[in-house]
Amino acid sequence: MNKNELVSAVAEKAGITKADAASAVDAVFDAVQGELKNGGDIRLAGFGSFTVSHRAATKGRNPSTGAEVDIPARKVPKFTPGKGLKDAVNG
Repeated sequence: MNKNELVSAVAEKAGITKADAASAVDAVFDAVQGELKNGGDIRLAGFGSFTVSHRAATKGRNPSTGAEVDIPARKVPKFTPGKGLKDAVNG
């Protein structure tokens, strides 16, 4: 499912126009992105949690030359599904 299909599904389920649904979907994405950017996390009971995880700096190798490469530390977004979502997917 892509974003347009998600907007259509939200519009149909909520009984609103696609324009209103697109605004709502964009607002949710912006809120999630903003909270994670500020170092926070989002917990949605029964659905899952969005968090920011820290990945330490490491050394890697360039596969074509074999040269050692420094891989910098970074923050990565992470999603952990909740029990309700896991149960829904598994039947």
